[in-house]
Amino acid sequence: MPRKPRALVLDSWAVLAYLGGEASGQEVADLITSAHENRTPMYMSIINAGEVWYILAREISEAQADAALADLTGLGIEMIDANWQLTRMAGTFKARHRMSYADCFAAALAKERKAELATGDREFKQIEGEVNVHWL
Repeated sequence: MPRKPRALVLDSWAVLAYLGGEASGQEVADLITSAHENRTPMYMSIINAGEVWYILAREISEAQADAALADLTGLGIEMIDANWQLTRMAGTFKARHRMSYADCFAAALAKERKAELATGDREFKQIEGEVNVHWL
């Protein structure tokens, strides 16, 4: 039986798959349900939330983007502000790896919280030794 994660971090890729009804979105929904059942905290960096918001605002509307982010917090996903400690850790990932800056915040948050990072974004392959990645 796989061990239950201490916490779950959702990156932009996972959230957009979930919101967009993509095939891997169902797995994200299952992770959210499991987190609720097991009382596993769920987190998302505010930087990644901003990335989700601007993509939805650009592709659909600002009102829909606002509603989607409200839905995420309603699901119990806690938005974590980027303080200096988290920002520095994200900067370290960016300095050492070829990743988007926003992805570095998801990685930093997962590392800081000793959480499992849910994603399907292959950029995270290069940091698997530093962060526990749950591949979607």
